Amino acid sequence: MHTSSLFSASKSPKRLLEEKFISFLESCKTQKQLLQIQSQTVSHELLQNDYVAPRLVAACCRITRIDYARQVFDRISQPNVSVWNAMFNGYAQKDLSFEVLLLFKRMRSFDVMPNCFTLPLVLKACVVVKDLRQGQELQCFSIKTGFRSNAYLGTKLIEMYSCAEVIASANKVFCEMVEKNVVTWTSMINGYLLNKDLVSARRYFDLSPERDIVLWNTMISGYIEMGNMMEAKSLFDQMPCRDVMSWNTVLEGYANIGDMEACERVFDDMPERNVFSWNGLIKGYAQNGRVSEVLDSFKRMVDEGNVVPNDATLTLVLSACAKLGAFDFGKWVHKYGENLGYNKVDVNVKNALIDMYGKCGAIEIAMEVFKGIKRRDLISWNTMINGLAAHGHGTEALDLFHEMKNSGIRADKVTFVGVLCACKHMGLVEDGLAYFNSMFTDFSIMPEIEHCGCVVDLLSRAGFLTLAVEFINKMPVKADAVIWATLLGASKVYKKVDIGELALEELNKIEPRNPANFVMLSNIYGDAGRFDDAARLKVAMRDTGFKKEAGVSWIETDDGLVKFYSSGEKHPRTKELQRILRELKSFNILRDGEHFL
Repeated sequence: MHTSSLFSASKSPKRLLEEKFISFLESCKTQKQLLQIQSQTVSHELLQNDYVAPRLVAACCRITRIDYARQVFDRISQPNVSVWNAMFNGYAQKDLSFEVLLLFKRMRSFDVMPNCFTLPLVLKACVVVKDLRQGQELQCFSIKTGFRSNAYLGTKLIEMYSCAEVIASANKVFCEMVEKNVVTWTSMINGYLLNKDLVSARRYFDLSPERDIVLWNTMISGYIEMGNMMEAKSLFDQMPCRDVMSWNTVLEGYANIGDMEACERVFDDMPERNVFSWNGLIKGYAQNGRVSEVLDSFKRMVDEGNVVPNDATLTLVLSACAKLGAFDFGKWVHKYGENLGYNKVDVNVKNALIDMYGKCGAIEIAMEVFKGIKRRDLISWNTMINGLAAHGHGTEALDLFHEMKNSGIRADKVTFVGVLCACKHMGLVEDGLAYFNSMFTDFSIMPEIEHCGCVVDLLSRAGFLTLAVEFINKMPVKADAVIWATLLGASKVYKKVDIGELALEELNKIEPRNPANFVMLSNIYGDAGRFDDAARLKVAMRDTGFKKEAGVSWIETDDGLVKFYSSGEKHPRTKELQRILRELKSFNILRDGEHFL
């Protein structure tokens, strides 16, 4: 007879039944299977069983909605500590920290004694919600009940005090711990880093009897976050062994300080790359204004084929396409994302698609993407509203704003930029002012410079320049160059020389060496027949020593994105392009007055 058969024979039928259901519950994958097992659990009177009940609650937390798991939990008349722990863990997995704390209070009211697995779960919840008082009570409770020596519990206490910026208490817990492992040391060092005490963190790092890769990476990250890239790289070079996270940390550190050359060197030297490595490089290019290299890096990533892009990669690349107006590239990324499946489930990718299509002028496609989102978040609504407003679809933008409010999504400051922009394009002065006032009165949003700029533009376009000046003087924020330039431009349209002079006076305080402002007022003087004043301004502009910068635009061609300057000299094929221009003109394809380069 086999040994397993001997053991089975020695077990009671009840125990065999318990083990059978435990096995079913632990291997259960679908809600349908779970409901069938639960039904059998009830019929076999195992719902109150001390061994089966915890597994049932854990399975419900894992497979079904958390509120259903709680219903099952509440049906257990006298749950033991394992059942409570299963429910605690379920809430923790769903980031429902307040529910953990409420459930713990209920547990104590039932006089159920927590065990070594309970307290760390509850302490973690205290850390998340920053409930220091309850955390301290738990610490006292752990001392009274003999859990003080538990290393995991001590580590959570260190984390709690560190997050609460009570680093002295964290250090006291650390020093009083009988047994410390590398996780404990890492937690203490990270606590000092969270509290900006780099010196103490490094001292504990040097004192640590054992250092794993996580501890090395933590210390390196600390130096990077404090802006000390030199020490971070020095520590990185001292590492006995490195994982891909070590490399990624240093790579992102260089990207954050704008040293993309060093970032590229680290990337090229990496023995292994994952999606976060590529994202770090791509994000570095994006945040340092090297947008075209975002697209180049993505193409390289796809061509190499070793790493599959994730939703964050696609979001970064689509954002770059939006900035460059790279419509065809963006469409290709859209198709690529669909093939990966991100477009079906990830709202961030869809939001980036709306933004890209909107900024590339394909507002109809943007709307199709928007309508295809089942669960729209605030960013979805804002991106679509702003896209519609920017392209002159003011009515649709305002209609969407009201639809958003009716859906229960609360507007924020970005929403109102789109709403005010829509009013601006439609000339809805009264509505625009009403929306502006409602920001604070109805939504408790303090208007910022973008909102004020929209109102000034709205009033200026409508010819209410005096009212625009009054609004500027009463604004809750100081007017910037964009606002005064808007007023200056409107002064030319409506031939308001006095307001143009005021605008230039203010612009000279903000950007005294910008020749474009002088050109604008000079034109206003010319339109008004004040040629002496126009000539005087031209002399003043010349005295600044600055020339107006050449305009630049990106054109998407078969060879990729090409940059063109209005002066033309910077393009290597200027002569060839000018020849084609002359040919087009000879065939009357290009009208007189149209220029190229």
